[in-house]
Amino acid sequence: MLNKYARAFFTRVLTPFAALLLRLGVSPDAVTLIGTGGVMAGALVFYPQGEFFWGTVVITLFVFSDLVDGNMARQLGRSSRWGAFLDSTLDRVADAAIFGGLALWYAGGDDLTLCAVTLFCLASGQVVSYTKARGESIGLPVAVNGLVERAERLVITLVAAGLAGLHAFGVPYIEWLLPIALWVVAAGSLVTLGQRVVTVHREAAEADAAPPQGSDA
Repeated sequence: MLNKYARAFFTRVLTPFAALLLRLGVSPDAVTLIGTGGVMAGALVFYPQGEFFWGTVVITLFVFSDLVDGNMARQLGRSSRWGAFLDSTLDRVADAAIFGGLALWYAGGDDLTLCAVTLFCLASGQVVSYTKARGESIGLPVAVNGLVERAERLVITLVAAGLAGLHAFGVPYIEWLLPIALWVVAAGSLVTLGQRVVTVHREAAEADAAPPQGSDA
């Protein structure tokens, strides 16, 4: 839901920065790799220690590479299948690092319920992405905007984690935002998975029922 509007806005904002990187000789693939490395470092170094505010700051600085690399490729006029594959694959790696870092924090604090919820967010997010990719690979459009897609998962989780981190600076009760956000993401991801499965089932049935192209109807 957020993808359409957020991407359009940030693409306009980040276009000058992308152009600068190109003039400096930086490649889109390098931006993809650096961005993913930064997200992983922020998530796996800070989050397991409960440093949610600083971890979120680091992650946010690097997460926009997902928009910058594509912008650079378009400015070069050479968007490639390899670039699209690399970007999509490393998006999954970055997402796993974010939720994995949070799961390590909850596991270390013996909060197994929230650890399980966080792992469910990780797994369901990967499966939601897989259902779309698999549906498209068999020729289906998967024409549905899910309730909680990747952009929503990241925004909800990172905003909540960053705000929860303010508890370390003396803000009371705000630490509860993160558990609430994780439950919301888990429930929303489950709904989105159902939406995509239902859509693929319907589209597959329609495609199977349609007469083959070139046949006499």
